[in-house]
Amino acid sequence: MKILIEPSTKNNLYQDITTGIILSLDKYAVQSNVYFSLEEIKKIRKDNPNLEIFININKNLLNDDIDPISEILKELDKLNLQGIFFYDLAIPKLKKELNLQTDLVWNQTHMVNNYKTCNYYHSKGVKYALLGKEITLEEILEINKLSTITSMVEVVGLPSVAFSKRKLITNFFKDLNKPSKEKLTVTEKVSNAEYELQEDMNGTSFFLKELVNGTSIIKELFDNNIEYIVLRKYGIENIFEELLQDTKEYIEGSCQNNDYVEKYKSLGDNTNFFFKKTIYMVKKNG
Repeated sequence: MKILIEPSTKNNLYQDITTGIILSLDKYAVQSNVYFSLEEIKKIRKDNPNLEIFININKNLLNDDIDPISEILKELDKLNLQGIFFYDLAIPKLKKELNLQTDLVWNQTHMVNNYKTCNYYHSKGVKYALLGKEITLEEILEINKLSTITSMVEVVGLPSVAFSKRKLITNFFKDLNKPSKEKLTVTEKVSNAEYELQEDMNGTSFFLKELVNGTSIIKELFDNNIEYIVLRKYGIENIFEELLQDTKEYIEGSCQNNDYVEKYKSLGDNTNFFFKKTIYMVKKNG
């Protein structure tokens, strides 16, 4: 099992601890906390020839984006990258048209939730899939067993739950005749859950301000040959390096150290949907 991380700063990428890193491409990625230019990505690749590097391009592309992203994809294809995370279907189309060799990661958030669609994308040349955050551990294992695609599972991080191309924070403060901010915390009235909104040039991202702690399922993922797990640094900067090092040692020891799970119960008991099915019910009028 390999560990992928998504950093939250540029000053420490933990190259000596992790198997690989996810770098979000500046101007063409959303729902990340740090973005990297093409030149920065080239330098990171040059300095770390043995590191598995994945590039995140998960923006919903516009017509005006196609020509510049085509040129960027050509440059990225020269770097011997491990893969490119994509949301917009223009990316696999461009890979085919431009005869690019870099592997792709299907990353359409809530839609990556069943083995049949994973198999379809694999038949179209997509090697990996980052499985959706709304499915159970049982469903994750089913996809991994019945799909030909290589599964990735995010196990620790503040979950991104929504994205809007609108500048929602700017509009909110404009209505109040107050200076805008880059971040805003809001409380959902029914559940009382807190969400952090972040706004940048591409729009507004929503993050649940409650860490998902999937450390307890790593052993089962390992035992079922899940190839990649993902750890996201944002929100746990103060303990991230220790968590990463411990997780690396836990995996290298075949996940036999029960002290690891006990230790990281300290991250909280939010296991998201790993043990909780999503059930939709029709509400009757009246």
